Amino acid sequence: MFHSRITRRCLASLLLAALTALTITGLYLLHYFHAYTMKKEQDALVLNAQIIEQMLAAQDFQDSHKFPPLLQQLSNNTGLRITILRVDGTVLADTSEPAATLDNHFQRPEVQQAFAHEYGTAIRYSATLGENRMYVAIPVYAEDRLMGIIRTSNSLAAAEASYRTLEQALIAAIFLSIAIALLLAIWLAKRQVAPLRRLSHDAAIIAHGNYGHRITWHSEDEFGQLIQTINLLTENLGRRIAGARAEAEKLSLVLEQMDNAVMLIDKQGHITDTNRKAQELFGLGSQPLKCHSIHLLGSAGLSETAQRVSRRQQPETITYVHRSGQQAANASHTFTIFLTPFPGRDASEILAVFHDISLLQEINERQAEFISNAAHELSTPLTSISGFAETLLEDDCRQPELTQHFAQVIYDQSQRMNRLIQDLLQLARLETLSQRQDLCLTPVPVQEAICAVLSQLAPSFQEKKQTVLFPSAEDDSLKELQVAAIPELFRQILRNLLENANKYTPAGGRISIGLEATPQRLAIRITDNGIGIAPEHLPRIFDRFYRIDKARARSTGGNGIGLSLVHYLTELFHGSIQAESTLGQGTTFTLHFPPFNPQA
Repeated sequence: MFHSRITRRCLASLLLAALTALTITGLYLLHYFHAYTMKKEQDALVLNAQIIEQMLAAQDFQDSHKFPPLLQQLSNNTGLRITILRVDGTVLADTSEPAATLDNHFQRPEVQQAFAHEYGTAIRYSATLGENRMYVAIPVYAEDRLMGIIRTSNSLAAAEASYRTLEQALIAAIFLSIAIALLLAIWLAKRQVAPLRRLSHDAAIIAHGNYGHRITWHSEDEFGQLIQTINLLTENLGRRIAGARAEAEKLSLVLEQMDNAVMLIDKQGHITDTNRKAQELFGLGSQPLKCHSIHLLGSAGLSETAQRVSRRQQPETITYVHRSGQQAANASHTFTIFLTPFPGRDASEILAVFHDISLLQEINERQAEFISNAAHELSTPLTSISGFAETLLEDDCRQPELTQHFAQVIYDQSQRMNRLIQDLLQLARLETLSQRQDLCLTPVPVQEAICAVLSQLAPSFQEKKQTVLFPSAEDDSLKELQVAAIPELFRQILRNLLENANKYTPAGGRISIGLEATPQRLAIRITDNGIGIAPEHLPRIFDRFYRIDKARARSTGGNGIGLSLVHYLTELFHGSIQAESTLGQGTTFTLHFPPFNPQA
C-alpha cells in the first residue's frame, strides 16, 4: 500500500496535522501549568507576608531584638525564609542566616518593586541554598509612613519537579498519540485510497477500449459524484466513438466506390494510402503502398506541385495526362488534380484527389475540331463574297445606288463572318497552345502595352468623339510593371475590352483606364459610361456565342466571341477578370494578374 504516492501523501498530511495539534496542545498545557504554579506560589508568599505584618508592631522595625520567636517557628513549620528589612535595605532579621552576615538588600528587584507598588516579586537562583527561589516583598506602613519591608521566599524545587514530571508525561502522551494517529492515518488513508485505486483500475479498462464497462463503486460523497460523472462521460464517449466509426465506415465505403482516385502522399513522396479507383488506374495493388512513389506516375509537374503544397501549406489544382500500357496513345487519362495539406494528421502529408476529365477533354477537343473545320470550310466562300462585293462597289451599274447598297451589305456581312472565322480559329489555336507544356511566357510591360493598343484604336475613338482617359500613362513609377504573358495575346485582351467599350459607349462618351499595383496583384480597370448590362445577363457575358441583344449585336458587329477570348486568355496567363455594370450608366471590367517577379 505504501508504494502508492497518494497513500504516502495522505499519511504524511494526517500525521503532520496530528503532530502539530498535539505539539501546540502540549506547549500550551506546559505554559499554563507553569504560570498557574508560579501564580499560586506568589499568592501564598504574599499571604504569609501579610500575616507576618499583622503579627509585628510598627516599633519592632526599630529594634531587631523585639522580633518574637514565633517567626522562626513559622519558618520552621512552613519552610519559608522570612527576612525583615529597614527602609534603607538593612537586614534586621532573617530566619535562615544571621542578619549581620547579610548584605544590604536595598537594590534587590523585589525590594525596589515594593517601594513603588503594593508588593514586589522576583525569581532567582540562590547560590547559598543551591536552588531557584521565589521572593515576595511587601511594604509596612504606620500612619502613612514606611516603616520597613517584609520579604518571604520559598523554594521552587517542588514546583519545578512537578513541571518536569508533567513535561515527561506530556511527551509520553504525544508519542503515544502519534502511534495511535499513525494507525488511524493508515486506516483512513487505506479507506480514502481504496475508491481511487478502484477508479484507476476501471479507468484503465475503459482506456483500453472497453467503453461498455462501468464503475460500480457506490458512495454518497464526492467520490460517488465523480464516479457517476465518469460513467456518464464513458457512455457519451462510447456513443460518439460508435458514431465516428459508423461515419468512418461510410466514408471508407464512399471512397472505395467513388469514381475519383484519391491518394495520400507523405513528405518523402511515398504513397501511403489510396482508394480502390487509384489502385486500379495506376496499378498500385501488387506490393505494399510504402514501396510506391509519386514519381511512378511519370509527371514532374505533379511532383513539384506536391512539394510546393507541402512547403506553402496551401492547396493547388493542376491538370495531368496519364498514359499507361503498351498502347499509350490509346490508354491516356486526363485528370484535374486537387492537392491540399491533409488536416488532422502530419502537416507534411498531402491529399490528392484525381478528377477524371477525359470525356470532357474529348468533347472539348471535338468541339475545337468542329470549329476549326467549320472555319476552314467557310473561309473560301466568304473570300469570294468579299471579292464580289468589292467588284460590285467598283462597277457602274444601271441602278448604282441600289447596287452599291447591296454590295455594301454583302461586303459588311462577309467581313463580319470573316472576323468570326478568325476568332474561332484563334480559339482553337489557343486551346491547342494551352495543352502544351512548353507554353513560353515572357515579361510584358503593362503600361507600354496599354499605350500601344490605345494608339491603334485612336481613330475609332476619334470617330465617335469619345474621351479616353489613362492617367497612369505619364506615371514613371508604373513603367516597370510587368506580367508573364505572350505579348501579342496580352495586347489582344486589352484591344478586345477597349473595342467593346468603344462599341457600346455612345458618341461623346468617356472611357477611363486605371492601373493599380500591389506586391501580390496587378489590376487593370477599364470603365465606360455606356449603355451597361442588365444584372440577369452579367453572369454569362464570358460564355462563347452569348449575346445580350442580337439586334444590337448586328448593329455593332458583335459575334459573342470577343469576351470569351478575353476570359480564356486571362486565365491562360494565370489572371482573372471581373465585370461590374449598371444598366444605362456603364460597365467596368477589372483584370487581375500576378506581377512578374524576375527573382521567383
